[in-house]
Amino acid sequence: MLLAVDTRDARQVERRIAQDHLSMFPDGDASFVSRAFGWVERYFRGEDPDYLAIDARYHDLEHTLQGALAFSSLLRGRAEAGAAPALSRGAFELGVIAILLHDTGYLKLRDDTEGTGAKYTATHVGRSCEFAERLLRAHGHTAEQVLGVQNMIRCTGMGAHVTAIPFQSEEERIAGFALGTADLLGQMAAPDYLEKLPVLYEEFFESARFNAGKGGAGMVFTSERDLMEKTPAFWSRYVRPKIEEDFLGLYRYLARPLPDGPNVYIEAIEANLGRLDRRLAMAT
Repeated sequence: MLLAVDTRDARQVERRIAQDHLSMFPDGDASFVSRAFGWVERYFRGEDPDYLAIDARYHDLEHTLQGALAFSSLLRGRAEAGAAPALSRGAFELGVIAILLHDTGYLKLRDDTEGTGAKYTATHVGRSCEFAERLLRAHGHTAEQVLGVQNMIRCTGMGAHVTAIPFQSEEERIAGFALGTADLLGQMAAPDYLEKLPVLYEEFFESARFNAGKGGAGMVFTSERDLMEKTPAFWSRYVRPKIEEDFLGLYRYLARPLPDGPNVYIEAIEANLGRLDRRLAMAT
């Protein structure tokens, strides 16, 4: 658990984000957070007539909740620090919607019975953007709001060049960078991150098999152990530079107390990597 919230419990995460929302925007719509959670939970639990319940085992509802908690906590910290430009209520709310929808590209339609949603790993960002457009249009959002959510979701793409994303404003860009930061840190700081690495490998394997011969990227890991051995480098060579440079070091707003208190997310990730090193050493 991070920030004393159990991300296996959607209600706990929802309550914490609602508290952040109220703290930053006391005059805001008190029902917004529960409404947004209701949208994503309906789809992930298979309660919509058009979609199956999520069956990707790594990119599941808890993964989304981990990112959502980190995103809201980061932006609350940023607001408390008085950083400029201040994010409007609209930008924060679109960001919450974006983090909740950022992995809807793993969902399958009811007649899609081959394999799991993991087969869409290589295309899930684009699929998530398409899903977000359908959902938000149905709920009366404007074209500008839809594009804002899509731009934020695009920040989670592994190969995304953030300078090429057509942000419509500086606050949209900040919200997108906060979302990209939260997606990375939320999963890597999870208490069971090491235990879920074999599950992540299975998703990559299924995606590579599904996309074989279709011109996409092939399998980059030879085994579960290979993925585990490469995880420290993933942190040091990709994630750390990404959150520091591309995402403007926004992770610092997760420190408690601000500005120089411990950062529970960074500490948890470093602890996970330490456990991983010990586990790998014992297995040799």
